[in-house]
Amino acid sequence: MKASLADQRLLLDLADLDRRLRQAEAARRNPPQAARVQELVAQRNAQSHELAVRVSARDALKADLARIESDVALAEQRRTRDRDRLGGSASAKDAQALEREIEALTKRLSSLEDGQLEIMERLEAAEGAVVEQEALLAATTADGQRVSAEGRAQAETAVREIDALTRDRTSIAGRLPAALTTAYDRLAERGVIAAALFARGACGGCHVMLAPSDLQALRAVPADEIANCPECGCILVRTEESGL
Repeated sequence: MKASLADQRLLLDLADLDRRLRQAEAARRNPPQAARVQELVAQRNAQSHELAVRVSARDALKADLARIESDVALAEQRRTRDRDRLGGSASAKDAQALEREIEALTKRLSSLEDGQLEIMERLEAAEGAVVEQEALLAATTADGQRVSAEGRAQAETAVREIDALTRDRTSIAGRLPAALTTAYDRLAERGVIAAALFARGACGGCHVMLAPSDLQALRAVPADEIANCPECGCILVRTEESGL
């Protein structure tokens, strides 16, 4: 296929734009912050689970404290009642029984109050653990929101870059012969670099040094004809840097 040297050089510009478009598209689909966002999501999930465990432990202590407070109130009511009955007791036998019950209730109250104090201390520590975990979770959430916002901004920047590069590509492609553009696009659709500079004996697309026989064949291709790399198939653009 015939192609002027100027058109061949435009193919290099087209290839560079396509390279930058691929980079911008990759940045749009997967901004640099994406991996960090996933890490923070996993971290937040783990912290949420730990918070649920700590809240459950705290709530269990609250329930224990409520039960023991109820037991203390009942024991105090019974002791008060027995003391009132003791004051009006008519017999020594009844008085002795009431005194024994009051003594037992006093011991039980002492034990309950000791347990109550212990649970209150444990509950205070559990409340602190919940507050601490809530702070960690809030910090991770805020960090995730910040990094996500940065990722969205990066993606929006990439979209704007894609739009600008696409306009430039359309402009350059419009200056090329349709047949040349079609040949270029077919190569690009294969996922290879469609056009590259040939310099210092190597293809700029696959970076493979051409064998002496391939070099000889390349020298035989007129300057105004398209030459392709025997290794990757990309269009080899030859300039004064090619050393042919």
